[in-house]
Amino acid sequence: MKILLLIISFSVAVNLFGQNKLSLKARTSNIKIEKEIYGHFSEHLGTCIYEGIYVGNDSEIPNINGYRKDVVEALKVLKVPVLRWPGGCFADTYHWKDGIGPKNERPSIVNVFWGGVTEDNSFGTHEFLNFCELIGTEPYLSINVGSGTVQEARDWVEYVTSSNQSPMTDLRKKNGREEPWEVKFWGIGNENWGCGGDMAPDYYTNIFRNFSSYIKGSNFQKVICGPSGNDVNWTETILTGLNKKMNLAQGLSLHYYTLPTGDWNKKGSSTNFGEDMWFATLRNTMYIEDYIQQHLAIMDKYDPEKKMKLIVDEWGTWYDKLPGTKDGFLQQQNTVRDAVVAGINLNIFNNYADRISMANLAQIVNVLQSVILTKGHQMIRTPTYYVFQLYNIHQDAFLIPTELETEKYEYNDESIPALTASASEKNDVINVTITNANPNKAISLKCDTGKVFKSINGKIVTGDEITDYNDFGKDEKIIIRDFKVGKTNSKEVDLEIPAHSVVLLQLKLE
Repeated sequence: MKILLLIISFSVAVNLFGQNKLSLKARTSNIKIEKEIYGHFSEHLGTCIYEGIYVGNDSEIPNINGYRKDVVEALKVLKVPVLRWPGGCFADTYHWKDGIGPKNERPSIVNVFWGGVTEDNSFGTHEFLNFCELIGTEPYLSINVGSGTVQEARDWVEYVTSSNQSPMTDLRKKNGREEPWEVKFWGIGNENWGCGGDMAPDYYTNIFRNFSSYIKGSNFQKVICGPSGNDVNWTETILTGLNKKMNLAQGLSLHYYTLPTGDWNKKGSSTNFGEDMWFATLRNTMYIEDYIQQHLAIMDKYDPEKKMKLIVDEWGTWYDKLPGTKDGFLQQQNTVRDAVVAGINLNIFNNYADRISMANLAQIVNVLQSVILTKGHQMIRTPTYYVFQLYNIHQDAFLIPTELETEKYEYNDESIPALTASASEKNDVINVTITNANPNKAISLKCDTGKVFKSINGKIVTGDEITDYNDFGKDEKIIIRDFKVGKTNSKEVDLEIPAHSVVLLQLKLE
């Protein structure tokens, strides 16, 4: 009871007097924030692939071998470290041999999950892997377990990665690729509890063990389909089913989407919202930290040496489709709210960098919380794009543990932490990223860096209104701007974190 009263008293004091403090702790270990935490996801869904990434060689839109030139250039700036493909739900209907060889000979299929449109397979294995090489990113391939076979999966791995002479490598060479690609990330199934086959966890685990036994290669990172949200039963059951075969999987996936309403049938608008939906969105996105902790506790029980990593390979906001857009295309706008959601999630992932080795925002272009939107010849960078650009300094940096004392952001009878933060160090520079969830109030924050620094600069992503977004044919409202840092001494900084904002501080050490 005394401890509880102390916690309540401290909380009240922070709320009353604004005693917000961020302390950077001494780095006692070399925990690296893997660059793949800043990964992305591309699915044959809506206009993500066609129109978004690929327009074909004959398009009037400027392109490089069919890939949109503006998108290629924007993604290079973003330093995309890893890209997941071909899904998603689409992956478990995808048969890779449909997407190789002369394009006029490739069979078409119906995309039964996303809009019922015809998929002509003109963007297949070669097109995806060549695109990854073009933008300088690692590919992450999702194997069809729901409707595929072990032989089909084994052949795909050989076709893509083998340098030995075989029917599959001969076929690859016939199709124009002499040398194999380097692909180390392989997802064995996707959402097998749902669109990937509606499987029971123990049934899926046996199938995974079967597939994984034939997915062999140097330095492969194989990902077992993990839970949705807080489904701890799925995690417990599949790890129990692996038994002493834990080495078959190097990663466990987790999917969590932020819905403002929590209702899949009525998720809320991506542009027309007030503070009620703002608060609900940020509250719901913060749930992911609790879910991460729950699943990691189970993983620790079965994998005490912590060899298996958590892969958050689908995350982001999900709203109702924009009026006038096609059903099943999942097209939404991207506002200041999404920028703050991105900052919160990335701070959380950074702070669990000892166990989280990859995360993939859904999705990269034109779908859900995308970083890029296209419309004909036009392209815009979303607020989320600029947060990823702001945060890419954390890629492959060493995590600095932090202690954050923050006031609450209160709405009606609920509250959430007003601030989140993470920090890293690389090349004698400390990088600190901070979000302010309060849409109405700037928050004073004292930052104790723990080290002497000789210079400091800041950047910020925000907008005048929480509903601001970047739109076609108009100057971008939300970009990266300079952020004015307050009073400093050799180890401390006084900050005023503006309302509804994402901030980066970079401190050059002595």
